[in-house]
Amino acid sequence: MRLLQSSASPFSAKVRLAARHCGVDLELVATATGEEPELLMTNNPLGKIPVLLTDEGLGLYDSAVITDYLDTVGEKRLFPADAAGRARVKILEALADGIAEAVVLIVYEKRNRPPEMQYQAAIDKQRDRAWRGLAALEAAPPAQDSELTAGDFAIAAVLSYLELRLPEWRADFPSLAAFHDRFAARFAAFDELKSRAA
Repeated sequence: MRLLQSSASPFSAKVRLAARHCGVDLELVATATGEEPELLMTNNPLGKIPVLLTDEGLGLYDSAVITDYLDTVGEKRLFPADAAGRARVKILEALADGIAEAVVLIVYEKRNRPPEMQYQAAIDKQRDRAWRGLAALEAAPPAQDSELTAGDFAIAAVLSYLELRLPEWRADFPSLAAFHDRFAARFAAFDELKSRAA
């Protein structure tokens, strides 16, 4: 299977981490969304990454759809079998993904506009959204003494992206900083697969 992805993207990092956990080998295909390459646009008309190209010819997007798929084809599960447990993990995954979306929007605003054209109110709104999500996780950080789930990988991925883009997050969220560091120690491939600058 091939993964159209970016080394920095928190959504790509989540999928890389989850796939390794599930024992699913991926060929990583560096994909620049701004160039709208044909392979990307054919498999995701939205032009967003990651996209998982399966051996059966499916193009799966977005990252939450991909983790659902990995849960069904991998050697290990990403979600509990019971409905309530699965819902709790999906909520964690959605929260982490929402934080990631907010931070990505901040990065795009700062990267794609000259300083005099950046809309500070939009940046502040997205930062507030991300910090509210982080505060919710800080108040009830996931336990790390049980099987890893898609929620754990989503949280670890967004924290690695924050390390890259907004490292000041650590000062405000010490329990999540401890989660990040414990996860890195627990999941040996984290340093290899986390978000990193291209």
